[in-house]
Amino acid sequence: MADEAKAKGNAAFSAGRFEEAAAHFTDAIALAPDNHVLYSNRSAAYASLHRYPEALADAERTVALRPDWAKGYSRLGAARLGLGDAAGAVAAYEKGLALEPSNGALKDGLAHARQARRPAPASGADAIGKVFQGPELWSKVFQGPELWSRMAADPTTRPYLDQPDFMRMLRDVQRNPSSLNNYLSDPRMVQVLSLMLNLRLPNNDAPPRPPAQSTPPPPPQQQHQPETKAREPEPEPEPMEVTEEEKKRKERKAAAQEEKEAGNAAYKKKDFETAIQHYTKAMELDDEDVSYLTNRAAVYLEMGKYDECINDCDKAVERGRELHADFKIISRALTRKGTALAKIAKCFKDYDVAIETYQKALTEHRNPDTLKKLNDAERAKKELEQQEYYDPKIADEEREKGNEFFKQQKYPEAVKHYSEALRRNPKDPRVYSNRAACYTKLGAMPEGLKDAEKCIELDPTFSKGYTRKGAIQFFMKEYDKALETYQAGLKHDPNNQELLDGVRRCVQQINKASRGELSQEELQERQVLTDFQENPKAAQAHLKNPGVMQKIQKLMNRQML
Repeated sequence: MADEAKAKGNAAFSAGRFEEAAAHFTDAIALAPDNHVLYSNRSAAYASLHRYPEALADAERTVALRPDWAKGYSRLGAARLGLGDAAGAVAAYEKGLALEPSNGALKDGLAHARQARRPAPASGADAIGKVFQGPELWSKVFQGPELWSRMAADPTTRPYLDQPDFMRMLRDVQRNPSSLNNYLSDPRMVQVLSLMLNLRLPNNDAPPRPPAQSTPPPPPQQQHQPETKAREPEPEPEPMEVTEEEKKRKERKAAAQEEKEAGNAAYKKKDFETAIQHYTKAMELDDEDVSYLTNRAAVYLEMGKYDECINDCDKAVERGRELHADFKIISRALTRKGTALAKIAKCFKDYDVAIETYQKALTEHRNPDTLKKLNDAERAKKELEQQEYYDPKIADEEREKGNEFFKQQKYPEAVKHYSEALRRNPKDPRVYSNRAACYTKLGAMPEGLKDAEKCIELDPTFSKGYTRKGAIQFFMKEYDKALETYQAGLKHDPNNQELLDGVRRCVQQINKASRGELSQEELQERQVLTDFQENPKAAQAHLKNPGVMQKIQKLMNRQML
């Protein structure tokens, strides 16, 4: 917007960044080509850069757009004076004073322009002596408000402000203008006087005096280099001219912010109805701030009015995109909508919309709170899906189908039905036991061991779980672990023959190993089983060996798997 570009230009001008200021004013002019203040401000920026032709063009455009605006003639006079047209500058300042006789800037500019039109003295103190014919004129020069600003703006005189001896001279002259003659032998005083009168006096014949402080003065060529053009007063950017419509708009925005603050206060007190009233009033006053909508949505969410919350969030997203609002605001609205959708979810499929909304919010702005809500929604969906899928009757049917395929040695098909049975009833230890047997037949020992352990976890008194786990550990040649498993099962079922036989076999193998009676073939078998545990790639290669598969099948049958 033009106002924003102008505000940036004013800030840059105040900071002395005149090139940047001119660029911002140019952007503003592109958006508001008939705004005379923008041309006036850019003219000031160009003049500060000593780009007087451009400053003059903008000043002429200013007075063309607003011929009854006195400030435009001030810009025009400054630009003409910068170009050396003192007579044209006088005419511009006089025209501006005709419109606004009390304008101090125009009066000062006219005085400078008239002084610049006079023939300049030859040089040095003699020239100054001819110019100042009385202490009252000296008083005007040194008592004027421009003394310090012009000295600070000029690179030649700026270092003088850091020199205590010269500052004492200036203050002495301010108190007693007649004392000026005592300091005319100092080239610094001559330089300041020439600056204030727009005189360009060569002072190469005067040796420079060293400063009292360590701050080095500018190089001599800078101090004594004559200028060919008169120096105009440093312009300042114009304050923003506010139309009646803009004034009312700002008043509405201010009133809307007050309503928002009142709504926030009511929200903190849990006075939700009052908060809604304030946020609604704020929206009526200013429809360009979507935070009023998102705040009201938050209140509806707290009240459990989820439909109203979702409606406000949708409006906030739509309006926010129209206004090119911050992505964080859009993300906040989507997150609140997702929360409301999750609250009203009645089945696991209802969570899909909430999850999708959270994902959209994260694409706008990746907020940790939104990510946590997304994870919570996905977990809730999974739990609800399991609850809705739960059916013990169908689970028993699927288990029986798995048993039939197991008897037919169709182990992959049996695993499929056992898995479906567990989805229907994940708390049945019998199904885990049966699937563990299938995995063992298929050589998937880790999966079988995991199912056997789950079986024991669900029912520690179910003996079959211990026999499954012990058999897998025995098959893997982990006799010590298998022995512990069988013994744990016997604590719950001391007379179980399978568990007793398992203990006997484990003891035999442990004793045999301790006596060093393992054959080369048994050592090879141990390596094969180690590969099944630690090296899946090697295990797959072993399964392709018919001899190995035959031994595995024989061992399984022997252990009644």
